[in-house]
Amino acid sequence: MNNSYGNVKKSGGFAKFIIIVLIVYFVYISLLGFIKNPSGTSIFKSKDFTILSNADNKDYMDELIKYGKKEGIKIDVVYADDLEAIDMLEDTNNFDAVWMSNSIWLYMLENAKVTNSKSIYINPIVMGVKKSKATELNLIRDDLKNGDIVKAIGDKKLNYVMSSVTKTNTGMTSYLGFLNVLSGSPEILTSSMLKNRKLVNNLKSLFSGVERVSGSDTFLEDMFLKDSSYEAVIASESSLIRINKSLENSNKEPLYLIYPVDGVAINDSPFAYVDRKQNKIDKFLKLQEFLLSDTSQKSMESLGKRTWYGGVNTRANKDVFRSEWGINTNNYLIPLKYPSKKVMNEAIALYIDELRKPSATAFCLDYSGSMYGTGKSQLSSAMSYILDSEEASKDLLQFSKNDKIYVIPFDSKNRNTWYTDNGVNTSKLIINIINEAANGGTNIYTCVDQALKVLENVDKSYNKTVILMTDGDSVTSTYDSLALYYSSNNLKTPVYSIMFGNAKEEQLLKLANLTNAKVFDGRTNLKSAFKEVRSYN
Repeated sequence: MNNSYGNVKKSGGFAKFIIIVLIVYFVYISLLGFIKNPSGTSIFKSKDFTILSNADNKDYMDELIKYGKKEGIKIDVVYADDLEAIDMLEDTNNFDAVWMSNSIWLYMLENAKVTNSKSIYINPIVMGVKKSKATELNLIRDDLKNGDIVKAIGDKKLNYVMSSVTKTNTGMTSYLGFLNVLSGSPEILTSSMLKNRKLVNNLKSLFSGVERVSGSDTFLEDMFLKDSSYEAVIASESSLIRINKSLENSNKEPLYLIYPVDGVAINDSPFAYVDRKQNKIDKFLKLQEFLLSDTSQKSMESLGKRTWYGGVNTRANKDVFRSEWGINTNNYLIPLKYPSKKVMNEAIALYIDELRKPSATAFCLDYSGSMYGTGKSQLSSAMSYILDSEEASKDLLQFSKNDKIYVIPFDSKNRNTWYTDNGVNTSKLIINIINEAANGGTNIYTCVDQALKVLENVDKSYNKTVILMTDGDSVTSTYDSLALYYSSNNLKTPVYSIMFGNAKEEQLLKLANLTNAKVFDGRTNLKSAFKEVRSYN
């Protein structure tokens, strides 16, 4: 019995020793979380800090990430255009901060709560015009107004490219800017003002000059630079500065940036905390303080981002904000006012129903044998969504009554061409798409060729687009004849492709390069891919 008691006593002493060691260990670990090594970086990393950001901030994000690492904050970044970011903030609970282009989108939030918002830099949205064209149209003068630009476009003397009004911040901000100034820059834009027929007609004239629409601000730059025939582009000032640098490096004519005296739309680049009770406000404030520091602000100016609204700025980099490009760093920029959320929604509806330049869209849909079953079902679901005005309107993707739609089903050959000249009357198209059977081989080029020829017969007042969906390896022997037809006829119609199943990406990229377009990946979610590509026309 004594021996048993002794063993228990020894065992209890050992257990106490283990407990003491564990306590000391956890205390030590906790303390180390606050200890920094000689380089200033925390030895143990903190939990991730996730930022939802507009792509326009990419050029400075590395500096923010480096600073975060130094302070023991591991930063993850997700990029999205502002309108998409709004949905992501409302639908998910994954973000600690948001760095958007414009504060107006924060006011659109209903469920997500953001606090401590501060402007990091400002970025005017202006039109850049080839300098020779701007000179020809007398657009280089101190008293230029927005109405002068609208008149040049309405008189068919100037065309331009821009980002999507319904899917990008730049497109929407520029539209709201024009809407405000053409309404006479009222103190408050009201619903009744949107019914003014003179305003509507002026805006119709403005959008009649759109040659191409990009569903992404980033792609807009690439699209513009690839086609030297484009005369003008509406974009942010920093984007236009990047474009001009690329043009000069290629020994091409730069753009002249135009700042109407009656006002320009301005992005204020807010950095805000997303309060979801995660207790990371201290980390956020550190990052915000860094972005607003003199060092960061000076670096941002070197990237073409303004940190002042006007007046003499001795720090402004004259090699970046160049006067020969039309940029005046001394004049005060007059920011345009933005309407209420209610009026903004009404303005979007007005744009879709009446102002947007009508489109003629040809869908090339793969019905080869490999689409049988799940593939065919997903295609029918995606197209039914895109063509159903009520459903598509939830994402501002609906066609209007002024749009033309062509659907060409194909396998190794083209099967048919279904058509409507009213983008709202699509029920027959949907029925045909659902009922079509999947079988046969694959030849994307004969379908694209027919789609291009169909669209060539459409009036030039329409924006023309081909949207190709395929899941297979196409017969390539007909590509050369398609390429010859496209180049010899100086076609401008983009062919956007959606890759599905076992589609050959290299074949689709070849088409994208030929037509100054891009490829979308629908292998994970075909419906999402159709939604994305729809914003490019």
